[in-house]
Parts: sequence; structure tokens; C-alpha cells
Amino acid sequence: MGLTINILNPIQVPENIPVKVYNIPPAPEKGMFLDIPVDVGPQYEGQRVRRENMFVEFGGPKLKHKFELVRIRANPEEVDDGKVIIVGEDINELKRGGTYPLAIILEVYGGKLDLNAEGVIERRIHEFCNYIQGFMHLNQRYDIWLRVADKSYSKGLTSFKYVGTVLYRLFKSAFPIIEKLQITFITNEEIVGKLFEQALKVYEARDARILDR
Repeated sequence: MGLTINILNPIQVPENIPVKVYNIPPAPEKGMFLDIPVDVGPQYEGQRVRRENMFVEFGGPKLKHKFELVRIRANPEEVDDGKVIIVGEDINELKRGGTYPLAIILEVYGGKLDLNAEGVIERRIHEFCNYIQGFMHLNQRYDIWLRVADKSYSKGLTSFKYVGTVLYRLFKSAFPIIEKLQITFITNEEIVGKLFEQALKVYEARDARILDR
């Protein structure tokens, strides 16, 4: 049985699409990000990676299918804490200079969390991604645009497992209410396209709840 991804309705990932699963290791004692190949910190917020200086980019105005989404799960068994899942090609498997679809899905469990926290957590993805040296993140929801700088790729930022590790540790530090967190990156066009319409419905329902308060 292959991987199933569930936003509103479960989607089975075909066996011919590569899936990689990583367990996030404990943070090094002498520094939370010493095991990340590039520097990490708020000093990189606002960074821009020009096209001529990028290794690859994801999303942006050229592509329809791209999004980032947080889903709060009611059952702790639905979230495999500390897992980073990559569906499709990883950064180092993509062609230099290319533009690719991307979905980033954070599945979260916390006994005191409710659905209204989804948007709050989701908005921090932008901030925390930009903590990574040479990893540009613009916009939110279905307008995201990310670039990996050539220099950062050369230093070893070759996999989403590093991005997932940074996000996991920052979210767990900033939101102690989060008990479990699982992060999925999807670069496969077929899967991102199928999930895109479901993500739009989640955004619409979330906005409607806010207006009805």
C-alpha cells in the first residue's frame, strides 16, 4: 500500500512516483541548526534570490499549481511526529534553472488547538522559510514563490529534508501548543494539481468561518 495524502479527500500516490520519508533528528546540543548545511536565522528575512543566481524555483506567476497549507488534525494518530515526506523529485533531482510545482502541507496535532489556529500557523511558514540562507519564500496560500540560491545549493541545501527540519524545530519552539507535526513537500505535477482544488476549498471554508464570527 502506497502513500495516501488527505486534505479533504484521500489521494493515493501512484507507485511510479518517488516518495522519500525522513525522520527529523534531535537538534544538536550546541546549536539548533548546526546540522543544517547553511546558516539559519531571522537576519535572512527579506532576502531575494535573482533568477541568474538561483538553482531552481518553485511556484511563482508562471505556474498555476502551487500552495502551502496547514491542517489541524483532531486525532493524534493522524500525525506522525517528526516526519518529513517528499513526494516527487527532491531539490537535487531537478534540472538547474527549472521552474516546478510545489505543495507544502503541515499536519499538526495539539490537544488545545482548534481549526481557527490553522491560518495563524500557516502564515508563519513564510517567515520561517526565509530564515534559511539562500531560500527565498514569497507570498502565501496559492501564490507562493520559492527559489533556492546556487550558493546555498553548493553548500549542501540539496534536499527538502533540511527545509522540513528547520520548519519543524522553529514551529515546535514558537508554538509549544503543537504536540505533533508532520511536513510533506510535493513536487509532482499530477499530485499537486489534484490537491490544489482541495486546498482552495479549505481556504474558502476558513475565510467563511472568519466572516461568520
